Amino acid sequence: MTDYRTEAPPILRDFLAYHETVKAHSKQTVDEYYLDLRNFFRYLKQVRNPGLSKLALDEIDISDIDLDFVAAVTLTDIYGYLTYLSRDRVQHQNSQASDYGLNAASRARKLATIRSFYNYLTNKAHLIRENPVKDIDSPKLKKTLPKYLTLDQSMELLNSVDGKNQERDYCILTLFLNCGLRISELVGLNLRDIQDDALRVLGKGNKVRILYLNDACQDALKRYLAVRRPITGRDANALFLSSRNERVSRSTVHAMVKKRLAAAGIDESEYSSHKLRHTAATLMLQNGVDVRAVQEVLGHDHLNTTQIYTHIDNESLRVAAKANPLSHMKNTKRRDD
Repeated sequence: MTDYRTEAPPILRDFLAYHETVKAHSKQTVDEYYLDLRNFFRYLKQVRNPGLSKLALDEIDISDIDLDFVAAVTLTDIYGYLTYLSRDRVQHQNSQASDYGLNAASRARKLATIRSFYNYLTNKAHLIRENPVKDIDSPKLKKTLPKYLTLDQSMELLNSVDGKNQERDYCILTLFLNCGLRISELVGLNLRDIQDDALRVLGKGNKVRILYLNDACQDALKRYLAVRRPITGRDANALFLSSRNERVSRSTVHAMVKKRLAAAGIDESEYSSHKLRHTAATLMLQNGVDVRAVQEVLGHDHLNTTQIYTHIDNESLRVAAKANPLSHMKNTKRRDD
């Protein structure tokens, strides 16, 4: 288990502690920051020290990284690192047959971590004067529309749930499709988060939001709670339990969603639990829910994150196209042979 509190050098530890305690970012987010920065400084040490060239990056120690080292980083170093990520970084660390080179989205996330670190050093801690990441552009991302299930596919998915754990699995799928939960939010739900016709959800950045439960969600929860086993121990209050009487894990939920999609005759390779969140957003917008209300339901900080769903299947655009007085004009002329 990675623990930055004992593994990171002081200059990184202060930055990470700031994000965990002041910015209230989740432990998972802070751990990802640490792993990103650890890899970045391992790369720099290897580039600067030919004696480390024969070592794998994960064998390089960064405990000696200090203010002088991070202050000496240049824009050229950043570009070199991005090139390494683009061409030489292993995509899947635990696979012997992995391809190399991270996609633009992964590179952009790692660059965002480095940018955040140097913004902290310059603007918060005031430890350095020059920010080498200040003027660098993020990798250009391809704009792709979220993939989602149609209404008919969603109904087929729910109707196909049977067998072992059917009440639990049906309830999980119902919450995904109606409430647009993130998987981290779903597995983190506790019994006390159910408050009459509302659900208390702990989202990104430890931000709490309240979602109102429609009849389908309330009925699914009622049926599941009627068969949920009472347990003791650390997970006694967890809403969804695994077969081992522990809080259900992300991997278990991912596998369950794939299994239920396949049973419904839907290509499970094309969809995931996160695609069910996309489905919830899309179905709400298609049925007249205001985009700002959808933003609140999904827990998006910024409206433009939610607005991508408005481009998927916007019925108002169809109406506008058909309302054009030329919409029925057809070419009736015959070609002269």
